[in-house]
Amino acid sequence: MQNRLADLQKAYFPGKADALLVENGVNRKFLLNFSSSAGTLVILPQKSYFIIDFRYIEAARMQIHLPDCEILLQERLYDQLKELFARHGVKTVGVEDDRLTLSQLALYEEKVPSVQFLPQSGLSELLLSARMIKTPKEIEKIRQAQEITDTAFTHILNYIRPGVTEKQVALELEYQMKKMGADDLSFETIAVAGKNSSRPHGVPSDYAIQKGDFVTMDYGALVDGYHSDMTRTVAVGRVSEEQEQVYQTVLTAQLMALEAIAEGKLCSEIDRIARNYIYGKGYEGCFGHGLGHGVGLEIHEEPRFSPGCQEILKNDMVITVEPGIYLEGRFGVRIEDFVVIDGNQAINLTKSEKKLICL
Repeated sequence: MQNRLADLQKAYFPGKADALLVENGVNRKFLLNFSSSAGTLVILPQKSYFIIDFRYIEAARMQIHLPDCEILLQERLYDQLKELFARHGVKTVGVEDDRLTLSQLALYEEKVPSVQFLPQSGLSELLLSARMIKTPKEIEKIRQAQEITDTAFTHILNYIRPGVTEKQVALELEYQMKKMGADDLSFETIAVAGKNSSRPHGVPSDYAIQKGDFVTMDYGALVDGYHSDMTRTVAVGRVSEEQEQVYQTVLTAQLMALEAIAEGKLCSEIDRIARNYIYGKGYEGCFGHGLGHGVGLEIHEEPRFSPGCQEILKNDMVITVEPGIYLEGRFGVRIEDFVVIDGNQAINLTKSEKKLICL
């Protein structure tokens, strides 16, 4: 089993800080493979301490078996931190500057005045970089989550019909994913139809689907903390020539981007391929979001397929490819898969049909 805590210690020390403090639940899960709503992880060059309250102490002792990581019952957290820092001669402590609030930082500085807390210690950058590359076990959990998501899509095709509301479609997707074993939803389900589909992150309403509508569904399942993410747009009844043209433009842009993905390429380059195609078809200004984003312990992670992302693609990154065209007040189309970078190819974890489906 990979010891990410040891990997972090090796990568960071000696660094700007004598010790590191991790409080964010996602980062704790990444480093300890343990989920809890609270907990404080203190990382030193040769030893770590996980301070956890009574609700989780038994589970933590049973599940965390990392060398040189001691599990401590939280009693008086700030006093415990002061004692640990004094025992190990710590003068500076790096914190998660992309996660820690200003009020929490001020509280630490007030309660533990014996050390200097460093927001710009490099801890957050190191964690974000490490989380971009997935292990085989992580990829397998993501694949399992996507399998649930794909199966829910197959089911919903037999559910959508005129008269069904957006809220009902969203609820049915969510019910099916949990019925099939999802621990939770990846995020709040998007199910929008008709003119509402022109809103990329529209909220499901009581709007009843009508013949001729596009229905866009963006949703995902959670398995052991890992997310899936998929978007499909389907039609109810016949669509207009313009609707079909928009759909085929989005699909072609996505296929072009998928074909271009390879290790060593810039993220911005992949975004540019899809964006240039869409804009070249006359839809400039109608694709206002990035082409994709990393997925893992969070639904939005690094890297990003966006015009400004200069990150280089590396093997075992998991990232979405989701071009869209949105005609305000009329309709919209988005098609989203997500892939694993594997040398000169992108392995697509999304199996659901992408050709235009007219129900």
